[in-house]
Amino acid sequence: MAQDYVSAIWKCEEWSDGRATAGDIAARLGVATSTVSGNLRKLVSDGLVEHERYGAITLTADGRAAAVQMVRRHRLLETYLVERLGYAWDEVHDEAEHLEHAASETFIDRIDRDLGHPVRDPHGDLIPRRDGRVEVSEAIVLDDLSVGESGTVARISDEDPALLRYLAEHGLRLDARITVRKRIDVAGILVLARDESGGGGDMELGMIAGRSVFVLRDGDHAGADRGAGGADAGTDAGGSAGTGRAAR
Repeated sequence: MAQDYVSAIWKCEEWSDGRATAGDIAARLGVATSTVSGNLRKLVSDGLVEHERYGAITLTADGRAAAVQMVRRHRLLETYLVERLGYAWDEVHDEAEHLEHAASETFIDRIDRDLGHPVRDPHGDLIPRRDGRVEVSEAIVLDDLSVGESGTVARISDEDPALLRYLAEHGLRLDARITVRKRIDVAGILVLARDESGGGGDMELGMIAGRSVFVLRDGDHAGADRGAGGADAGTDAGGSAGTGRAAR
């Protein structure tokens, strides 16, 4: 239970400047808010979480370290399932959820080595390093691009497998180059121009769906490191295109 909770809290914070609430955690884990409230008391007593009554929920240093290692496991497993076992990117989340608790640290390290120490998973989520460092960058929600602005797709939320399938069918994948050609606010539609890597031509995407797509706007930096505690800890380590911070 503790591993799932600290991981959920960390992910809530990863793409947001805000703090996790009991409702956020309940939605992510698919449980009742009352269940979360009860389990938070145990996490507080175990020194993993700080929680003021009716207030925000934050991870302690120990809680954050535990969360980062669980996130690392999950994202490496997702990457292995896609890269080595031929899974589609919309199939791996639940499989990794089942496997992450059973896999040994040695197995996870060997997956990491076999994959060449990847920086991101199949959805563009950043993979923490073994020492707890996590790369961050300037990726923003696609819906935040103005008409005429261009960027490179850096992350797509894996919350909705159907959306992942739809985007793949229309060439909107990681590293695709896109330009916002038009915003039809009254209809809630973005008109996007894709480069040849995405099949070329234009596509329409609902603005709500566009909030699940994150792009590295032209001219923004690829990323920087932060430690397990969340503070910036250096410069971009290179590798695959990183993503940044926004609401997951």
